[in-house]
Amino acid sequence: MAERGNGEVVRLGGTSGVDQTSVRRANLARVLDEVRRGEVVSRADIATRSGLTKATVSSLAAELIDRGLIRETGLRRDGAVGRPGRALELDGGGITALGLEINSQYLAARGTDLAGRVIVERRLGFDAIHADPEVTLDRLAGLARDAVAELAGSASSYLAGIAVAVPGLVDAETGRVRYAPNLEWRSTPIAEALRERLGSDVPIVVDNEANLSALAELHAMPNPAADLVYLTGEVGVGAGLITGGRLLRGSGGFTGEIGHIPVDLDGQTCGCGRRGCLETKIGLPAVLRAAAPDLAADREADPQDQAHALRQRAEDGGPEAMAGFDEIGRWLGIGVSMLVNLLNPEVVVLGGYLGTVAPYLVPAAMRELRERAVAGDAAVCRITASTFGFSAAVRGASSIVIEEIFSDPLRIPAAEKAAE
Repeated sequence: MAERGNGEVVRLGGTSGVDQTSVRRANLARVLDEVRRGEVVSRADIATRSGLTKATVSSLAAELIDRGLIRETGLRRDGAVGRPGRALELDGGGITALGLEINSQYLAARGTDLAGRVIVERRLGFDAIHADPEVTLDRLAGLARDAVAELAGSASSYLAGIAVAVPGLVDAETGRVRYAPNLEWRSTPIAEALRERLGSDVPIVVDNEANLSALAELHAMPNPAADLVYLTGEVGVGAGLITGGRLLRGSGGFTGEIGHIPVDLDGQTCGCGRRGCLETKIGLPAVLRAAAPDLAADREADPQDQAHALRQRAEDGGPEAMAGFDEIGRWLGIGVSMLVNLLNPEVVVLGGYLGTVAPYLVPAAMRELRERAVAGDAAVCRITASTFGFSAAVRGASSIVIEEIFSDPLRIPAAEKAAE
């Protein structure tokens, strides 16, 4: 038997030309997913749920144990007759993933094991806007090197991959940033540069920060939304788009640049060189100017600290701050209405500073959305704050490495190969 990508189990029988490695990969992923669900399960349980034979499940479980992905735990009786079997549970304490983030004002790292336990988490203030790309990559490599050393010093020993979140248009196939307006980067080979600096053959992937943030939010939901939009809320504004439960990338992988849609042709010049982009209306510099102009002059301040200061201004209820939040909320509603009319999402998640001050932006945004949704109230969606705030992108980065392991357990070497 084998499992198709949609979860259907098929019998191989007389089928010829089937890639046996693909069959094995799919079946290993199926068994691993059953164990991952968090219930205590036996081989017999998995056989019943998956449609695989008990002998096949036993063989697959033995391989997953050898790869350090699952382990046996206490005895469990699956029925009134027969000897009890050993239950299986997720292991993965010896397998880690590292997420990295390049932000305009900071660099971040987050390392976890397969079970999601956080082993290392670091955040370094750094002005990437005014730094040369080579300097930024040097600092990122130093942060990564320290994080990798800490991962290796823990009980974990096998680094499965590194993923990097970047605020810009990313060619995910090559790990190259095509264009990052706020950093003024063009055709920057992130994956290649980081690999050279680390001197490692660990797989490195690069993706847009909004995409990774959207995936982090999706994976955290008890009942994941099939259609979700994540809005970053920092110096730049981007969107991670989930449609039908999957990330929408577009033909070239450059979706989600809502921040650079013009909404005011007579407005301010944007970092992309055009005028009146949505980013100039709802990006962090815009809300600072509108609600707390005395804070706007500090261009090197940590965006997270600025977001908390904005929240305090809102809680204090000063008239200038409240008027500013109402204006930003109105522009936010205009931007969200575009997404609603194009994509009809179930929920829009506000990240960065937008999430921190969401209670003071959402009322005005919802008023604007209701006026502009072409389909009326039937299309109006929820607007909610991010679960993870400023850490969403780096969390999403580490999680895509983990998710790749669950979809392809063969990425993890067997014990004897790992020891070579």
